[in-house]
Amino acid sequence: MLPQIEKISAQKQHISTAVLFQSFDSLSLSPEIDSGYLKEKLSEETEWTIYKQPAVYFFHKAAEDEELCNRAEAARQAGSKFFDVLKSEKITTLQIVGNSENSATLSFLEGMLLSGYSFSKYKKEKDGFALSHIFVVDQQVSDQQIVELKNVVDSVFRARDLVNEPLSFLTATRFSEEMEKLGNEAGFTVEVFNKKKIEALRMGGLLAVNKGSIDPPTFSILEWNPENAVNDKPVVLVGKGVVFDTGGLSLKPTAKSMDYMKCDMAGGAVVAATIYALAKNKTPLRVVGLVPATDNRPDGNAYVPGDVITMFDGTTVEIRNTDAEGRLLLADALSYAKRFDPMLVIDLATLTGSAEIITGSQALVAMGTSPENLQKLKNAGEEVYERMVEVPLWKEFAKSLKSDIADLNNLGVREAQTSIAGKFLEHFTDYPWLHLDIAGVAFYHEKDFYRPAGGTGFGIRLLYHFLKKFN
Repeated sequence: MLPQIEKISAQKQHISTAVLFQSFDSLSLSPEIDSGYLKEKLSEETEWTIYKQPAVYFFHKAAEDEELCNRAEAARQAGSKFFDVLKSEKITTLQIVGNSENSATLSFLEGMLLSGYSFSKYKKEKDGFALSHIFVVDQQVSDQQIVELKNVVDSVFRARDLVNEPLSFLTATRFSEEMEKLGNEAGFTVEVFNKKKIEALRMGGLLAVNKGSIDPPTFSILEWNPENAVNDKPVVLVGKGVVFDTGGLSLKPTAKSMDYMKCDMAGGAVVAATIYALAKNKTPLRVVGLVPATDNRPDGNAYVPGDVITMFDGTTVEIRNTDAEGRLLLADALSYAKRFDPMLVIDLATLTGSAEIITGSQALVAMGTSPENLQKLKNAGEEVYERMVEVPLWKEFAKSLKSDIADLNNLGVREAQTSIAGKFLEHFTDYPWLHLDIAGVAFYHEKDFYRPAGGTGFGIRLLYHFLKKFN
């Protein structure tokens, strides 16, 4: 639960305080604070320091010579550090005082709020710590900005919850039900296709992956269509919704692979949470989300290497590996997206392990056919520190996707697999399109400042920041 945040005009006394400043001379210090000691500490090579008398004071010095995006990220990380201090001291009420020319207050607050996430649903002893009240003293920050930030952070938390849920709870059907709940809360519509409807549409990719499962697939359509939308043609977001991936008959190894494959629906969670944020903040942009969902399990009826399936658009695909299943779901959804006559389509998926090899957990991997929008998305990523690395979609990558018995095969060669997977998806598009592979950033094995172990929600802040400026 997020804390109450209140903007006030004057600093309170005897309350735990975070002070953000650019130069020591700009500080107006309480007489209880030893200014000499503090100045000495802050003259060292440090971005922040803690002073515990008479209350906990946290001083963050904004860097003067770094780019704005790096200053903002330093403030987020400092906010995360302050949250850790508050948690260790069991302090739930505090104030943030902004004294820097280039206000770092919102970024600092963002880092604090994002750090407040925990997932203890299945634990006997719950994580009971939560901030209750934050006062903000900064004339550069508006009430509207605070509300907007809270809604975005709440959206990130919703996605983290979904990614952290195990298959024992989050089947494809339950995933769709959770998206319907988000729609009811935020005011966007959700239509869910059941297996019978999916069969009628002949979505061969989604149906093939689902063949080994005891649970039916779903195909969810989320739509935010405000009356004041600036666009007639929608932006379409497509998210992979594999709620658990064993690899199918091309079975994954368990350690550090199959054991956390509950996160393989992170793309779908990001799509749902992004639309939730846009709707909560009344963003005047028409956006559609498409989330094909199933698990990928081996069974007596599971699809096998060598099968030939027919996709929604009529393309035939030879199955070379059942663990290359995400691209089959996405391909059907990308083909279906044509029905909306979109101005731009962005898909997100934990698609290839090689994406994690390229960037580790520091960035997603991007490619696509809309260079202008890709550059704008990169810029948005730098601003919110959800960065990306672009890889090519050269025509040569299509060669290994050829098949002797079908139009395509679903695997290609091992080398350049992230680009090859993207090249497979490109076949199903005829509109401006971007593909974001979030395999390395969707799920962390250990905490990294304000990104927790487990589901991260990486991509929501990026897409929200990009889309709110979109025209």
